[in-house]
Amino acid sequence: MISEAGLAFVSERHLATLSTIGRDGRIHAVPVGMTYRDGVVRIIGTRGTQKFVNAARAGRATVSSVDGARWISFEGPARVRDEPEAVAEAVRLYTERYRQPRENPRRVVLEIAVERVMGSAGMKA
Repeated sequence: MISEAGLAFVSERHLATLSTIGRDGRIHAVPVGMTYRDGVVRIIGTRGTQKFVNAARAGRATVSSVDGARWISFEGPARVRDEPEAVAEAVRLYTERYRQPRENPRRVVLEIAVERVMGSAGMKA
């Protein structure tokens, strides 16, 4: 689904935009840090925030990252997880890509099982 150039891009430090659908049908787009590993995008955050509420309700999400002419977008079914091992793995991956996040006892992870990848030339396999 994703090329070596795409893998390199999603390992560099770039923020992304998570898009979900709100209860009123409007698009809710917010900046996030995200990681990609083995066909799964992970986004950490606080339980109960709108992005996680929307993703859990709709069951789908899209996340996109851009740097100049290079960009990549992932789409797929989404679920919010709070199991300690799932959250710990997401934090580990986030730390590798960005930095150690602050402590957050209400942390959860949004996992998007990637069904579709779009991107600039060379990002897709």
